[in-house]
Amino acid sequence: MAGGGVVEAGQLKRAHLYEYRITGYFVSACIVAALGGSLFGYDLGVSGGVTSMDDFLKDFFPKVYRRKQRHLKETDYCKYDNQILTLFTSSLYFAGLVSTFAASYVTRSKGRRGSILVGSISFFVGAVLNASAVNIWMLIFGRIFLGVGIGFGNQAVPLYLSEMAPAKIRGAVNQLFQLTTCLGILIANVINYGTNKIHRWGWRLSLGLATVPAVLMFIGGLFLPETPNSLVEQGRLDEGRKVLEKVRGTKNVDAELEDLIEASEAARAIKHPFRNLLKRKNRPQLVIGALGIPAFQQLTGMNSILFYAPVIFQSLGFGSGAALYSSVLTSSALVLAALISMAFVDKFGRRAFFLEAGTEMICYLVAVAITLALKFGQGVVLPKGIGAFLVVIICLFVLAYGRSWGPLGWLVPSELFPLETRSAGQSVVVCVNLLFTALIAQCFLAALCHLKYGIFLLFAALIVIMSAFIFFLLPETKQVPIEEVYLLWNNHWFWKNYVVDGRNGTA
Repeated sequence: MAGGGVVEAGQLKRAHLYEYRITGYFVSACIVAALGGSLFGYDLGVSGGVTSMDDFLKDFFPKVYRRKQRHLKETDYCKYDNQILTLFTSSLYFAGLVSTFAASYVTRSKGRRGSILVGSISFFVGAVLNASAVNIWMLIFGRIFLGVGIGFGNQAVPLYLSEMAPAKIRGAVNQLFQLTTCLGILIANVINYGTNKIHRWGWRLSLGLATVPAVLMFIGGLFLPETPNSLVEQGRLDEGRKVLEKVRGTKNVDAELEDLIEASEAARAIKHPFRNLLKRKNRPQLVIGALGIPAFQQLTGMNSILFYAPVIFQSLGFGSGAALYSSVLTSSALVLAALISMAFVDKFGRRAFFLEAGTEMICYLVAVAITLALKFGQGVVLPKGIGAFLVVIICLFVLAYGRSWGPLGWLVPSELFPLETRSAGQSVVVCVNLLFTALIAQCFLAALCHLKYGIFLLFAALIVIMSAFIFFLLPETKQVPIEEVYLLWNNHWFWKNYVVDGRNGTA
């Protein structure tokens, strides 16, 4: 394939000497760490549902509520177009992208576990503020604390999982983050469906229950082991070896430990990791991992659908309860897709999932656009059959995204960076991801109002571009040890022009 760039086992340094078996210690550590995804997922699910609840709108956005009531049974692209309402959602992501740079320092100097604990505390504070809010600014301050929590959690958790996992199952283990994110979305939508029936204060319960995953993550984090990579990077070699032996279930860890020590020596030589990211030899990781994939993940349009699924379905003429029920269906599809991806990503590889699912997503978005162009307009009641068709198409789109750009948007960047720039690189990943998340969240309802069905054609065109990006520029990383991924660039048709040995030289 044009973008293949595959490295055979013989070309790797010590990968064939790595040994491991799955232990209870390893499984429990990864499950606890993966709870960080539930913070992100619960917020993704709950915020869209709450912003469609009448009691919430009456308390904080009465103009939107009155406009909604005037078009209760009708379709209207502009029913929810309100910049303060979208600021409620996007303020979290602006806070997250700023906080991720502080998270980089904590993750590199204090370890991945430290960032996980900080993230859980901040998320808890934000959930309490949101649940007790009496005005819009209290809501937004709560969202900022939630954003800091997500900034720290999203920075540390994918790194933690990738570093703890053996190379042959790293894809599946890393995707525990996506699975818990999807479960968080599903649980939030189920809770919204119930709390929507509790008048006056149901929305407070939805927002306040975000404290539950934060508490679980904090308590679990107190007992988490630090990753061997981080311990070696901090010079704690004996501790690193002990943890490596525990998570690999064998005493024969010399080859893997030697790779970690070499990587940590390179890491300690780097005094300014963010500046180092800009060097020519790190151009592949910067372009693909730090900038391209996290930006493109949001430009699929998927998070817009997750944020505003209840709002979209109400705009399509569904009632409030039916809209939340439809959101439960889409989030269930997302969980199913995550399980499919976990089962097969280490067998078929990252590129295959990106490209096959991307083709499906283009077709589904075009189908939605054509349907809306023909059957949807202001003041028109949407036929039930057309509404059901749109829900099915959106669920299929979610299934495609949920096994490709959703999980791989976090997995692949966490694999690409060498240890010396890994925490800095992951910070840029999270920053870019949250920046585009925030921009899409802030602009989507206004774009839906002005572009109408054209917004879905725009997302389809963007997926064509990002699929070409993957096809030509991303090498396959499945089953390559994380500290030897840098060798892939030496054999890639394009990136070999920038890299000599992937770490020590430049072209």
